[in-house]
Amino acid sequence: MSDAENSPPTEPTERRAQPGESSFDSAFEPVSVFGDESTMDLRPGADNCYKCSVCDTTCPVAAVDDDFPGPKFQGPEQWRLKRKEGSEIDDSIMSCSNCMRCDDACPSSVPLSQMHNTARGEYVDEQMDTLSIEYLRNRILANYRTSAWIASKVPRIANFAMNFGPGRWLMEKAMGVTNEREFPAFATQTFRAWWGERGGADASRQNAREARERRGDPVDAEKKVAYFHGCYSNYNTPEVAKALVRVFESFGYEIVAPEQRCSGTPMFANGMLADAERAAEVNVSSFSDLVEQGYDAVASCTSCSMAIKQEYPELFDIDGIDDVAANTFEALEYLRIQEDLEAEIAEASVDEQSFAYHAPCHARNQGLDRQALELFRGLDGVAVEDVGDSCSGISGTYGWKAEKYETSMKIGEDMFEHMHDAAGDVGMTECPTCAMQMEHGTGYEIKHPLQLLEEALC
Repeated sequence: MSDAENSPPTEPTERRAQPGESSFDSAFEPVSVFGDESTMDLRPGADNCYKCSVCDTTCPVAAVDDDFPGPKFQGPEQWRLKRKEGSEIDDSIMSCSNCMRCDDACPSSVPLSQMHNTARGEYVDEQMDTLSIEYLRNRILANYRTSAWIASKVPRIANFAMNFGPGRWLMEKAMGVTNEREFPAFATQTFRAWWGERGGADASRQNAREARERRGDPVDAEKKVAYFHGCYSNYNTPEVAKALVRVFESFGYEIVAPEQRCSGTPMFANGMLADAERAAEVNVSSFSDLVEQGYDAVASCTSCSMAIKQEYPELFDIDGIDDVAANTFEALEYLRIQEDLEAEIAEASVDEQSFAYHAPCHARNQGLDRQALELFRGLDGVAVEDVGDSCSGISGTYGWKAEKYETSMKIGEDMFEHMHDAAGDVGMTECPTCAMQMEHGTGYEIKHPLQLLEEALC
């Protein structure tokens, strides 16, 4: 009998990835990631991490907070630790700002932000005291749409009350919401109120047909988009949403604004995954029906488009989610793909003005960090200066927390300095919370690229 025949039986071994093949493709025994059979298996991503620490060097929080262990620990290392019986998620996960810069930095495509979101959700569900002030504060911040809806009913009263000095002091002492920032004003008329008063989709269809006639395009051309306006453009900056409508209609696009909830971005950042999933179910249901009818979805906020394109399919299993994600675009991105926008800009002009442009982290993650600079350099009368690749620091609700305020301002120092050194005293960005931070740190007026595009073309 041969040696092989005398040898004791061995356990089957995991097939190794072949040269040029990702370990995502190699076979492995499924394992439960966070102790719940229904959760996703992130083992391939964890196994791909070879601890190069590039993610840690690009993390804006780790750069200014020596106590924060960084994305590598929060992702694959914490995943490995959590597999040990009795292990808990480290509470430092709540110091991650969800900027998602680590995703782009990783040379091995480890799904770091997916791991962070999953760990943060478990921490909140299983380890955070739901009766604590921190949990209550985070829940309110994460569900901004609810408080904004209430405030929009009495916007003038809400604007006064939210920025009344003693009231802000009380909110910090009682709820942990920093009193260093002024609350953004609520519009006296929401975008959806304006949209309905204007005539909604019927008016947009007529305006688009007239624009196609003026442009010499086929009147019956199929040019239609579904607008995901999000919470902030609806309740606080309807001028941005109106600019999108007018610009898209000028190119002959028929617009619909379907039923929608928050994109979920602030919920992801605060570990409120159940809230985010409920919002995603409404959004996917509304937009999947329209995608089937030939509509593309466009968003005026890069965090909203990022959530729908990446975080939804990573975290949730909802019918139609992949089709909606594949057909969602940031607004300027969409026009640059579908239209000869550079040629239109080259023939336009505006009054002389200079802008200090900041690319949001969630724009960088989608490869959109240069689009405004590239587009507007061809616009007569305009100078747009890049203020660097640093994070603004506010990261949605992160910079509104009293204990995170100083960290957020330290992160934003490079951006503030570059803005002050720029020729103009008007800022530009696609992200509403980055705009808050830019205004807070410099005093500059901040515009959305769509507003300049409207000025040039409409």
